[in-house]
Amino acid sequence: MKKILAMAAVVLLGASVATAQNTFKGTVKYKVESTGQVAMQIPEEAAKAEIKVSGNDMFTKSAIFLNSGLTECVLVQNLTQTACMDYSQFLAYLRSQDFEFTYQGDGKLMLKNTMKESDFDSLEIEDKEPGHFYYEYVGGETKEIAGMTAKKLIRHMYDDEGVDHPMVMWYSDEIGPKINILFSGIKGMPLECTMDVGEGRAITYTATEIVKGKVKEADFLLPDGYETLSEEDLETLGTELQEAMELLQGE
Repeated sequence: MKKILAMAAVVLLGASVATAQNTFKGTVKYKVESTGQVAMQIPEEAAKAEIKVSGNDMFTKSAIFLNSGLTECVLVQNLTQTACMDYSQFLAYLRSQDFEFTYQGDGKLMLKNTMKESDFDSLEIEDKEPGHFYYEYVGGETKEIAGMTAKKLIRHMYDDEGVDHPMVMWYSDEIGPKINILFSGIKGMPLECTMDVGEGRAITYTATEIVKGKVKEADFLLPDGYETLSEEDLETLGTELQEAMELLQGE
């Protein structure tokens, strides 16, 4: 499973394996900045982000932590991730172009993905295959971020030419799940990370405040109005959407 975890169009059902639980409850708040050689405009609504945490559960609506512009929010419960995806405008546009779909709903879908602990066993094994990645946990290097001791982690990812594109992350293993599927299986919560987005541009998110306590069950509730499709129906919709996009690109 060394590919980046992007599972917005697929539901995988499996048995969840319990992992050791941190007891931290609270909110991790971040600032989001342009830090590359080429400046980027960070919209005001995206310049701040946060993740609610309660033991092995996490909830976020912040765009920097969502894998798609169609995602409204993500709930993580240990090794299960539930994303609320809004395909309504996309589907409406395709239907206006006379595409027909077996699915007749409005496109607001709740997608659930459950992993197993064994799926992450290979993440620390060196892997230079194009498009794959592995983690190097750098022992002995720490720094203080938002009052926490953060440890250093490097994600190595190789392109088709065999060139490594390392991404440095500083994380705390005292917050969140021991296997954090929101962040592709790192061993804790990222407190700082710089992402290269190409053409000399980069985005860095950094924890600015860690507020302990003050979270409640209501903070982890998913919004109303989203439906859950069967695995078969979701696969059919994904296939039909892909076919529609290929036809549009071919015009």
